[in-house]
Amino acid sequence: MILSCGEALIDMLPRTTTLGEPAFSPYAGGAVFNTAIALGRLGAPSAFFSGISTDMLGEILADTLQASKVDTSFCARTDLPTTVAFVKLVNGQATYAFYDENTAGRLLSVDQLPSLPAEIGTLFFGGISLVNDPAASTYEALQAREAGNRVTMIDPNIRPGFIAGKEDQYRARIERMIARADIVKLSDEDLHWLEGAGDLVELARGILAKGPKIVFITEGAAGARAVTASQNRFVVATKVTVADTVGAGDTFNAGALAALHQAGALSKARLAAVSDAELDAALSLGTRAAAITVSRAGANPPWAHEL
Repeated sequence: MILSCGEALIDMLPRTTTLGEPAFSPYAGGAVFNTAIALGRLGAPSAFFSGISTDMLGEILADTLQASKVDTSFCARTDLPTTVAFVKLVNGQATYAFYDENTAGRLLSVDQLPSLPAEIGTLFFGGISLVNDPAASTYEALQAREAGNRVTMIDPNIRPGFIAGKEDQYRARIERMIARADIVKLSDEDLHWLEGAGDLVELARGILAKGPKIVFITEGAAGARAVTASQNRFVVATKVTVADTVGAGDTFNAGALAALHQAGALSKARLAAVSDAELDAALSLGTRAAAITVSRAGANPPWAHEL
């Protein structure tokens, strides 16, 4: 089973009323939440860990997870409020205004970490949950606790505007978590933010030198790449008409993990010897699933039958 660990929130997406007035509509979301949903819909055994409120919006989150076949039994439920993010779309690209103070997700603490059964073989981390304490330190503590015995993957999904004033602390945390991880996923923009200018493959190999076995790089409409110490595989993106990009990278993560799970490759030993065909399958499922997500409004990952 794959346990996605990170933020769950309500995205308020821009819409227009029947009277032509601008409005916002609530959608369950969050980068790591989206990955858990996509994993469940793609048929992978999916579970989720986060701080989730017992308020009305928290019930929407829990119900949405369960409707997509995601195990919610590891979630820490509290009566603190739910995080809300208002989304602005410009030419399909999303920017966010977060309301996250004193929320169930933000105040997640180490004493709320679950004990994990043997069937949890892989943990996924990422998103804005790695920015603000105490939650960020809590997720890092979970990865540090489990990385020796279970596969871990991280996609920091970097949003520079959200980490303003906290960049040094944030960079240090991401560096530590990358060094512990078996799989790292970065967009090309994220890779340059972390490592500076340069060739994507060479920069990815610099990430590999820190400890991971595989680095996935998404390159927007061009496609996606998988780099290991000896391999450089690339798959061209599926061409679609883009509604918006909300959830694209999150869905890619799920597709890549689901394909590796299907191949029986989600173990430390197997990832160290992953084949070209297995990397290609991971890239293919990730890009095809993401293409469906971007073709419709909001983070709405596909079910397996839609592929």
